[in-house]
Amino acid sequence: MKKILFLMSLLVCFCTNSVMFTAHAASDLSSVEIRVLKANANVYMLEGRGGNIGVLATTDGLVLVDDQFAPLASKIEQAMKEIKDVPLKYIVNTHYHGDHTGANAHFAKQAPIFAHSNVRKRVATDNKKVGANLPVITYEHGVTMYLDDEEIQLTHFPSGHTDGDSIVYFKKANVLHMGDLYFQGRFPYVDLNGGGSVKGYLANIKKIKNQFPPDVVIIPGHGELSNMASLQGFIEMIEYSINRVEMAVKAGNSSGEILADGIGEKYENWAWQFISEEKWMKTLIKDLTPK
Repeated sequence: MKKILFLMSLLVCFCTNSVMFTAHAASDLSSVEIRVLKANANVYMLEGRGGNIGVLATTDGLVLVDDQFAPLASKIEQAMKEIKDVPLKYIVNTHYHGDHTGANAHFAKQAPIFAHSNVRKRVATDNKKVGANLPVITYEHGVTMYLDDEEIQLTHFPSGHTDGDSIVYFKKANVLHMGDLYFQGRFPYVDLNGGGSVKGYLANIKKIKNQFPPDVVIIPGHGELSNMASLQGFIEMIEYSINRVEMAVKAGNSSGEILADGIGEKYENWAWQFISEEKWMKTLIKDLTPK
């Protein structure tokens, strides 16, 4: 009975986690400044509040990957103009969460939004105001765009962070925006109610690790500009976490006992403002405990 009650409490927690993630990130935006970092060649990473933004700057126009929150739209736009004052041509949503799609309505007045079909479905369901917020060009497996001399590859990966995750690879610049399939140096948020899964997340990032050049520059959904070595460390952390919880479940430990035991000293410092060690452990327990 105690185990059932514990799992029910986890369900309530995960029903609200996505909303809490977005609301927490969106709090007090008036003082937020947009920081511009050069990833490589003509691709940049913008930091503000919420998910990291990617910008491709060409003589023919800009490509915007994710757009954080509506109150930051004018600041993001100004940062883009400082990079290169040319029109916005394309927008990409890596997934549906509000800290990556919150300024869609603002930027959709300038350019079409591309995303996986599940992103459009979930944005339409989860947002009270739809229409201009929605992606207008969707795909199932991926799509390739061309701007100036850059090839931009959008690829969908199923059941990872959500069920609508896409990564964006700028081939000539050799820069990969992974969206929330990569939380650099920290525990990830896996949206179990949004079609995500812990094992699917791991399978996806292992596939990505083997799919791109070893010297690729990586823009994570959250965290600092990164590389393949750091991504490998992230993979190892998730593998360790899954093995730790699965072994405990097979040993007959209760959910409460597994949670109390924690992640162990090796990765306890991967906790951060939104995903504490407890939240990460609850995600693992909920997803890996046989139903």
